[in-house]
Amino acid sequence: MELFSSLLSSPFGLLLATLVILGVLKFVAVVRHVYFYWKEKGVPYQPNSLWSFITSWKILLRRMTFADYSIYLYNYFPDAKYYGTFDMGTLAVLLRDPEVIKDVLVKEFEHFHDHRAFVDDTVDPLFGKNIFSLRGDRWKEMRNTLSPSFTASKMKVMCELVSKCADDFVNYLVDHPELCVEVETKDIFRRYTTDVIATSAFGISVNSMKDQTNEFYMRGIETSQAFNGVLAMFKFMIMAAFPRIARWLGLSGFVSPSTSEFFKRIVGETIKTREEQGIVRPDMIHLLMQARDKTGDNSPKMTLEDIVSQAFIFFIAGFETSSVLMCFVAHELAVNQDIQDRLREEVLQHLDEGNDVSYESLSKMTYMDMVISEALRKYPPVLFTDRLCTQNSELPPPQSGCKSVIIKSDMMMMIPVYALHHDPKYYPNPDKFDPERFSEENKDNVVPYTYLPFGEGPRKCIGNRFALMETKILIARLLQKFILKKTKKTVDPVVFDKKDFNLKPVGGFWIGLEKRES
Repeated sequence: MELFSSLLSSPFGLLLATLVILGVLKFVAVVRHVYFYWKEKGVPYQPNSLWSFITSWKILLRRMTFADYSIYLYNYFPDAKYYGTFDMGTLAVLLRDPEVIKDVLVKEFEHFHDHRAFVDDTVDPLFGKNIFSLRGDRWKEMRNTLSPSFTASKMKVMCELVSKCADDFVNYLVDHPELCVEVETKDIFRRYTTDVIATSAFGISVNSMKDQTNEFYMRGIETSQAFNGVLAMFKFMIMAAFPRIARWLGLSGFVSPSTSEFFKRIVGETIKTREEQGIVRPDMIHLLMQARDKTGDNSPKMTLEDIVSQAFIFFIAGFETSSVLMCFVAHELAVNQDIQDRLREEVLQHLDEGNDVSYESLSKMTYMDMVISEALRKYPPVLFTDRLCTQNSELPPPQSGCKSVIIKSDMMMMIPVYALHHDPKYYPNPDKFDPERFSEENKDNVVPYTYLPFGEGPRKCIGNRFALMETKILIARLLQKFILKKTKKTVDPVVFDKKDFNLKPVGGFWIGLEKRES
């Protein structure tokens, strides 16, 4: 009791107690609102019972993985097309039916064209002004500006830059066999993606295997850590449920001022050098510079902050999500030697005359496509995606005996990607890694809008082609030089770490690399 009294008497204790009380009051108010709102609409709704409350806290306290949580929500009403719930204090609809998902992502896109916003762009412009966070007309303008960066012709041009990074990366491993006996792939693949994005987005050559503490890599580590841990989850929830309090506490951003200044300096120096020396390079910075210099239209003029924000989100997406995809592909190849052998045979068959990986040779690797597609199904980059209703829209009846429902503006649509990818109705034996699901003979059996690794519709991930290309190039190079093997540290079958936002095996991604005889 004495300890409790002394805690309350401290400023931190008073602040913590205030936040707890506000949280409880907010929860009770939201529960009451949601309960009566969906009941009056005649929509199935998640009973806000003690168990639902406990389940949410299991996530917060890292007692349940996000993957399990996704499946728990998805299976709550197994016969409903969707049901009513709430998310971070906001009325929400959890979508289960592929046709309804298609309506939201594509057919009725003009009514659902935004994502939820968590970050105030005046406090954290790196996150608030990037293409993922932008809304409405400003998003459309930025999407149109960036889209030319990711066409097939641009990918072909970029392929040479990416291949150079993959060659440097794999050659370093060949020259350092002591590293390959047991390797944590997330660490090394992050270094590869750092090099790829530094050259393709910022026009800067980096070799993160040789220069282990280069600033690009260290800034990526720092930013990725901002999203992990219990404190990060608390911060995330406060920003979503209490945005004013979050701003008052200075919690409105994820990026440190020094990291923000680093990327601003790098982009600013790159632009200055190109302008002074007349350098033209077919990359994202060049396209953004062209958009900045456009005249004669009514769109807002692009600032340096806008350019930095787009380059930064491209860096973070590649640093984290692309490297995790590579980790899971390498893991599955290590534990499924038959799949690895077949893929290697295809890779060696389609290398060009100089044993290089060209854009044309990649396009011929159909089994590579199947393997990567299955990895994205089993381990999607995002477990949930969302859309914000921007104007009232009508959804079909959620289940037999119900009426159509009007979804009001500002209501959140939640799409449980991981759960859809693991529904045995769509993917029999979903925990099995089976690339044949995506073979020429079988891929038409995949129900549309049950496979959403990059989302769908106009807001589908703009960089998906690039992510696939850099992943395929790396895997091809590794298979050319090494045999991927299990080690004592390899977690098989995968058990996800409850402490990580993203999918990650307990203990990390460990495999062995055995040099092949040429």
